[in-house]
Amino acid sequence: QVQLVESGGGLVQPGGSLRLSCAASGTIFSIGSMGWYRQAPGKQRELVARITSGGDTKFADSVKGRFTISRDNAKNTLDLQMNTLKPEDTAAYYCNALIRLDYSSSTYRSYWGQGTQVTVSA
Repeated sequence: QVQLVESGGGLVQPGGSLRLSCAASGTIFSIGSMGWYRQAPGKQRELVARITSGGDTKFADSVKGRFTISRDNAKNTLDLQMNTLKPEDTAAYYCNALIRLDYSSSTYRSYWGQGTQVTVSA
């Protein structure tokens, strides 16, 4: 059983910062790319940022220059540093990881965390 657990959400004023963390646990052989997605009320879930196991990153245009993504492959953790937050960043943020469960299968399966709320408001 694999679990992704997010933490670090909360209420912050515009211009402030938050750091989200995600920890993967369970029967894990290896983790491929990991990422953060967000979903605001009434909107579709969208990519915020992704990072490969080798450290290559991809960001949504709306967060470039403000957010950074990092991971610790030894600890199976993923972080999202969010700076200069704007009200439009308000959403539930979800961690996603492509995980290979054992050496006998080359298949990577997609797993999601339960989400953490980020609210940017004065």
